[in-house]
Amino acid sequence: MKENIVKIIQERALRYSTREVFRFRDSESGIYKNISWENFVSESQKVSRALISFGMGASDNIGIFSSNRPEWVISDIGIMGVRSVVVPFYDTSSRQQLKYIIDETRMKLIFVGNQEQYEKALWLMENTETLKKIVVFDPDIVPNNDGCINWQKFLTLDSENRFGSEVTERISAILPDDLVTIIYTSGTTGESKGVMLTHANFMYAFKIHDERLEVNESDVSACFLPLSHVFERMWTYYVLYCGATNVFIENPREIVNQLPLIKPTMMCTVPRFFEKTYEGIQAELAKWSSIKKKIFNWSIKTGHKHSEYLSRNEKPPIGLALKRSVADKLVLKKLRNIFGGHIRFMPCAGAAISPFLLRFFHSTGIFINYGYGATETSATVSCFRTDKYDFDATGAIMPGVEVKISEEGEILIKGGTVFKGYFNKPEETAKTLINGWYHSGDKGYITPGGSLVMTDRIKDLMKTSSGKYVSPQKIELIFGQDPFIEQIVAIGDNRKFITALIVPSFLALKNEAEKIGLKAIDNAELVIRKEIIEFYHNRIRTLQEEFAPHERVGRFKLLHEPFSIQNGMLTNTLKVRRNMLIEQFKDDIDKMYLAR
Repeated sequence: MKENIVKIIQERALRYSTREVFRFRDSESGIYKNISWENFVSESQKVSRALISFGMGASDNIGIFSSNRPEWVISDIGIMGVRSVVVPFYDTSSRQQLKYIIDETRMKLIFVGNQEQYEKALWLMENTETLKKIVVFDPDIVPNNDGCINWQKFLTLDSENRFGSEVTERISAILPDDLVTIIYTSGTTGESKGVMLTHANFMYAFKIHDERLEVNESDVSACFLPLSHVFERMWTYYVLYCGATNVFIENPREIVNQLPLIKPTMMCTVPRFFEKTYEGIQAELAKWSSIKKKIFNWSIKTGHKHSEYLSRNEKPPIGLALKRSVADKLVLKKLRNIFGGHIRFMPCAGAAISPFLLRFFHSTGIFINYGYGATETSATVSCFRTDKYDFDATGAIMPGVEVKISEEGEILIKGGTVFKGYFNKPEETAKTLINGWYHSGDKGYITPGGSLVMTDRIKDLMKTSSGKYVSPQKIELIFGQDPFIEQIVAIGDNRKFITALIVPSFLALKNEAEKIGLKAIDNAELVIRKEIIEFYHNRIRTLQEEFAPHERVGRFKLLHEPFSIQNGMLTNTLKVRRNMLIEQFKDDIDKMYLAR
């Protein structure tokens, strides 16, 4: 019998028994509680038996619409155990986003987390043809519909164990090519598509990660990125595969406060996490005396020199090692304590991160394992090796994965992690998956040392009206390193020159504004003051001194509200919805071009 995820979990439970597999924060007491391996498997089997009692079978598509919590993964494994297919939803999904996916997958049953998600699911029961049953995780919600049932009652639907043998048979019958999940992409442009991933994809991903990473039974991972995304989902199952402990963070906004309590040794992250952390460090540094600032800067500089040797797999000189030990006691250890003080490494992907930030955090002793991947490739295509790595690349190509660059510069990927196709979209599949090669839509190149560099989304490249191609990512990365710029989107496709929408870093800006007598001014007024606009003109002039003339931002608009998931400007994976944003700010953009 071929290995599959459910079988792997069962084997780990036999090995680890009463040992902790999950930790979660109790909503009432705020205290962290745990779940053992044997309880995890027992609960997931109850889910499987209950699903069979509802008539769920092979190839039925079942949804999970919840924030991160143990029930998410327990349900996930339980669904796999009856050979059904898991369709995850971001916990902030709108009714229309949910309806589109439910209609396309002909979904009959959905697991939901909180009250808001429950209410959306009730609406979906009335407004879709297929959805008939809702299982509610939150114990405080009392279902008021015949098709709804709470989690605890659901788990007792087969209390007599009538379907136990059938669950065993179904697990044994799982084939490598069976679908595990259909994950819908965020859709920054156009319609979202359901990526079909199989047991074979997951198992192959575990195998190649074993060759690249060192994860063991003593590790603790903080799970705060959404489980609905391929990155955290794949990572969670790799953590279980390795026998480590996973700690669920239901509210990702609490992550920084929870890290000292959790003390994780590893956790998945996105570049935005490090950008915000760096901004916080700089804001605190601004309050320090000049002597303390000098000590801080010396420590970072020393740590940086030390990390450069490590990145080349070279032993640092004794003198530098001694200096680094002093810097560690003075500053670096305190910075690591922000992350709980026990971090060994932090996988990071999902968007571009500036080499500056990579070097900064590596100088503190935080190993950011930066990588590149996609939902269609079961996440990781490349990531840093632990012994040798290039801060200016997106990691070395994973063992067992083939990557080549097309004549147009597009990154093409082939291997056991590449998806089966898009659900119900054969034409889209045929355009993207050609002779086993996934056409990523990303532009990049492979370095002489074998590292992959992703430079741009091909569809995002701008072509000015003069015929010059411009990389928005290059502009946004460089501008984004400025401590006074929180977010930026470059615009210029079919335009005479480049413009930008900029969200200031208001914490830093208000400190600067006070120096020139602008006190107690709200954000909306601050961004239209001529002194502030001139301040940004000067900074932008300096930032783009090395740009070619056609790459330079000619005009910009300061915005008082950040782009967020809540206002629809960011996807659930924190990527800018570029087309939507350009439409939203159409009048402001047009004015920038008319004013020149």
